[in-house]
Amino acid sequence: MKIALVVGIDYYVHSSPLFGCVNDAYNVKSILERNDGGSVNFDCKLLTASSDRDAIDRSDLKDDIKTLFSTEAEIALFYFAGHGHIEDAGGYLLTSDSKRGDEGVSLSEILTYANSSPASNKIIVLDSCHSGIAGSSVSGEQLATLSEGLTVLTASTEYQYASEKDGSGVFTNLFVDALSGSAANLTGDITPGSIYAHIDQSLGAWEQRPLFKTNVRQFVSLRNVASPLPLEDLRQIANFFPEPGFEFELDPTYEPEIKGRDEGMPAPNPENTRIFAILQRYNRLNLLVPVGAPHMWNAAMESKACKLTALGEHYRRLVAKNRI
Repeated sequence: MKIALVVGIDYYVHSSPLFGCVNDAYNVKSILERNDGGSVNFDCKLLTASSDRDAIDRSDLKDDIKTLFSTEAEIALFYFAGHGHIEDAGGYLLTSDSKRGDEGVSLSEILTYANSSPASNKIIVLDSCHSGIAGSSVSGEQLATLSEGLTVLTASTEYQYASEKDGSGVFTNLFVDALSGSAANLTGDITPGSIYAHIDQSLGAWEQRPLFKTNVRQFVSLRNVASPLPLEDLRQIANFFPEPGFEFELDPTYEPEIKGRDEGMPAPNPENTRIFAILQRYNRLNLLVPVGAPHMWNAAMESKACKLTALGEHYRRLVAKNRI
């Protein structure tokens, strides 16, 4: 079971309003609920505050967070978009009724709930100002504050603001984009690590810097999308390339096109053209490159070879070890 508490707060009684957090919460809930093929993914609870009619107060949010992390689950995920606050005592997530910063929900309390959670994997995603303090020791000492299985992904460092643009948080827009498939590996899995890599690469040095803190033995998949390569084709990589550095020899029988053939060249062979189609898919995904030729067509027509890239070797090893 995967469960998620998704919170977006635009309405504040005593603070300036925000304009993209509710929209962000809806987008996050929508992308988490289903995998790419339509299968059920996360069971989401959505809390949003757009006006005084649906204001979210501190006690209710704190209770829901506590319930989330008290549940036995494969993954318990908490997402928050709204105002954040930092002071000497630590960081806080502000709710609609917060009169001052330290009247929000304490990040240290949230980490306490998550650290003691029976869930196998705990994910905290914060799109709020100063959220980078989450998981840090208030005293400034370099102490481990994340229990095993806990990951924290924040929009900015503890001293930075989290920006909004075009009605959405900059961080959340990239987070949803990553979950939509931009951060997927070749098996279609999207992990917290690949999401952070996508967001990190998308933001420049002068922009808000996301933070990623984790204590896991292996990454869990947050969402699955269609693989860019059929798994049965990917699994053949270890057959085509049985050892590191192996070069797969080609000849004109692998190329299905009749055009461009010199007189006397052998005709296409159906089995070889089937294999060549898979090799070309590998090439498009940067798993292999032709040797001594600019394109795969040239490699076949000139009876040259192809070999795996470093990425291709990585997937060859995974297949050889029955990891895929």
